[in-house]
Order: sequence, then structure tokens, then C-alpha cells
Amino acid sequence: MSVRIIADTGSDLPADLLEQYDIEMIPLKVTFDDNETYLDRIEISPAQFVEKMLNSKTLPKTSAPDPQTIISSYEKGLKEAGEVIFICISSALSSTFQTGQMARDMLDSNNVKVFDTLTASLGTGIAAVKAARMAARGLKADDIIKQLTEHRAAREVLFTLDTLENVVKGGRLSKIQGMAGSLLNIKPLLRGNDAGVPEVIEKTRGRKKAVLRMVDMLEEILGETVGEKLIGITHVSCPEEAEKLAAMIKSRFNPREEIIIAEMGATVGTYAGVGGLMVNL
Repeated sequence: MSVRIIADTGSDLPADLLEQYDIEMIPLKVTFDDNETYLDRIEISPAQFVEKMLNSKTLPKTSAPDPQTIISSYEKGLKEAGEVIFICISSALSSTFQTGQMARDMLDSNNVKVFDTLTASLGTGIAAVKAARMAARGLKADDIIKQLTEHRAAREVLFTLDTLENVVKGGRLSKIQGMAGSLLNIKPLLRGNDAGVPEVIEKTRGRKKAVLRMVDMLEEILGETVGEKLIGITHVSCPEEAEKLAAMIKSRFNPREEIIIAEMGATVGTYAGVGGLMVNL
């Protein structure tokens, strides 16, 4: 009995890794202020999403896949393999995990597992890659879930925002506070907590300081173990900075695996905004 790994588009896995590890992707939805709704990464690419987001007066709204779409993926996975694991973006950020559980219950199959990564973007993607590697080694679903749970307890996510526009649009910061932050060139640094919610932990003056501080924080939090981990960097329309961040991490920690660099799709990019830069381990 083999295991089929499914992830949602909140994982931001690039197409080459989806193909390499045979991971199926279920798209979340994004709706803009013109009431047009798109399937993330299926009907709208990250670049198209950014262009449309910049022309929107209000923050795009993301939503989970419907249960029937997930059931169809489960049924396909069960037909191709004996077991299915659906690896989801944090339940604190999306209802995808809850919908995945609902779909499993509607299908009434003990061979479907739904895993809440309590993180987002390539944090979720790395969990899916690890699961696919374990499945390729012949591990059963329950054993994979056990190891994913251990990985989740040790996972780390840090990110910085280059603009406060989206958090203002989203109502998490007043317009006056947002203007003040922009004028002072304040760049917040955020870290995912144990509940899967990002929290502002520091504020720096200037983008370069913010990016360098992220690297310093990795060392402060994880020490020499950084180089032992699979690392993912995602960004919203700032590929050069993502490459520079990867180069700094390589120089300092000499990671044993190649760093994954990918664009954020609509699911996470909606909240990060242009210039959002995230590192997941």
C-alpha cells in the first residue's frame, strides 16, 4: 500500500517540485474587489495576482476549496494509492484544514489523513516534500503523520514586509499608523507562533537591516542546526532579494540541501503584499 500526498496552494510549491515528488495540488480561491474569483495558481499566476492586487482598492479575499473538490482529489488519490495525506496551510489562517476534515468525514474513509502544518507558504510545502520523501521510502500514512508532527514542533518561519499597505487594507493597522510606519521606513519582522499565527516580534529601520536581522535570528533561534534543515524562501515580486537572502544563509550556515526559492501565490501573498519575504525551515 502506497501513500498519495496532496497539498493546497497555500504551500507555494513550485511546479518542478510538484512533479519531482508527485504531489497533487488543490487550489484555494481568491476574490478581488470586482467580484471576480480565481483558483490560485490554476487560473491566476503569482505575477497576474500581484498586478491585479495592486489595482484593487480593497484587499483580495481568499477562501478554502469546497468539500467536493477535495473529495474528488481524495477519491483519485485512493484509487492511485492505498492511503492519502492532505497537508494543509495553518488552520489559524484558513479553513482549508477544517474543510479537508469535513471532506474526509463525508467520504468516510479511514485511509485519508488531514494534517495541519500550523504554518504557511513553503513551511507547508516543506512538510509536503518531507511526506513525499517518506512515502517514497515505503512509510505508511500513520508513520508519516507521526514524523510530520515532530517536524511541526521544530519548524520555524520568519518574514518581513516591505509595505504596510496590505495590513492597512486588511484592517489590522490604521491608515495613520501605516503612513507613520512608511514615513519612518519601518519594516516589521514576524515569526509564526505555536498556534500557527504570525506575530510581530521586532521592527527595524530599513529593508537591508530587516533582511540581515532575519539571518541573525535564524542563528539565535536554531544555532548550527540551520544547516541541517530543508530551507524554503518565498517572496512577492522581489526575486533579487530572495536570492540575496539565500546567499547569506548559504554563506553563514552551509546548508546540506539546496534552498528552495519560490513566488508566493495569492493565498499568502494577499497578506504579505509586494516585497513580502519569508524563510521557512
